[in-house]
Amino acid sequence: MARKRSTYYEESNRLRFMELSEKLTRLPVFCREFFIGIEPRTSVLTRLNYARDLEIFFDFLQKNIPGFEYLDVSELTLTDLEKIKAADIEYFLSYLNYYEYKGVKYSNGERAKARKLSAVRCLLKYFYNKDKLSKNVASKVGTPKLHEKEIIRLNDNEVNALLNIAESEEKFDSDRQNIYNLNTRDRDIAILSLFLGTGIRVSECVGLNVSDINLEERAFVVTRKGGNRATLYFSQDVAEALENYIKARDKKLFQAGITDEDALFLSLQNKRISVRAVQKLVKKYTAAVNPIKEVSPHKLRSTYGTALYRQTKDIYVVAEVLGHRDVNTTKKYYAAISEDIKRAASNAAIWRKDKDDK
Repeated sequence: MARKRSTYYEESNRLRFMELSEKLTRLPVFCREFFIGIEPRTSVLTRLNYARDLEIFFDFLQKNIPGFEYLDVSELTLTDLEKIKAADIEYFLSYLNYYEYKGVKYSNGERAKARKLSAVRCLLKYFYNKDKLSKNVASKVGTPKLHEKEIIRLNDNEVNALLNIAESEEKFDSDRQNIYNLNTRDRDIAILSLFLGTGIRVSECVGLNVSDINLEERAFVVTRKGGNRATLYFSQDVAEALENYIKARDKKLFQAGITDEDALFLSLQNKRISVRAVQKLVKKYTAAVNPIKEVSPHKLRSTYGTALYRQTKDIYVVAEVLGHRDVNTTKKYYAAISEDIKRAASNAAIWRKDKDDK
């Protein structure tokens, strides 16, 4: 019997699990118990991010906190954790502004600091709840204040301009770049159309297989965060973009003698396109439309979510389509007062000067 081929989601998780296992060999021994303990309620990506952040925290302790400088990180014990003070964690948050790790210099904003604090809190809380620590000093440290991020999205004119540029044969200053883009035009139009027409995440887009697409029903199956599968639908415009690309894709694979490639979106090497490559192509096209806006695939997702909310006025429909588990996430990004509502409010008859007044 032929072995079942793993999905993009399964392969991504396998690689993350391998990286996590490798990091555990360099972290203190007690971390293994911690990661096994939180496994039932966390994704492997969450645990991997925790491991990355804890590596930085333990490195900080060794370099900056008296009593830790002579200890190798892998040799730390729970008894050593008892020595950590709330002031040490506050120092860690300040340290994260600008620091060096493994010869590379980094800087962290408020959200990166909050994420690293979350990893430390989770670790100390876990062992405190297991009665293996006498106190949880991290609970005394406040979370950095998180300012609301500006919600960047494209307006209708920019969306139209973006698709027009993608369809154009000559859109860049360099002839070489124009020739390159002719080879990827059908693919890029399909990717941009899918983002703007369905609001999927970049990882969901990259993970699509040809077998996930049903052009006749104008529907496709996507693997959401956590591995759940969901059916989404798209417009006739998106269907046409996908159909054109799939024909070009199949012809290219046939000419290359490749018969077993499942991935929908391919690189020029006929391999599944990477998340980074999709991010770069979105940035390339949107910069040609509006160089001032920093637009990522997530911003195209925001553009779709906002348009869907304006059309349906139903935040729960938007949450379902976008795959948000918590509707408050949807409210935060897509139910905010939009520019058109603010313009309408400026013309509202809150008060009006009587023209007969003198």
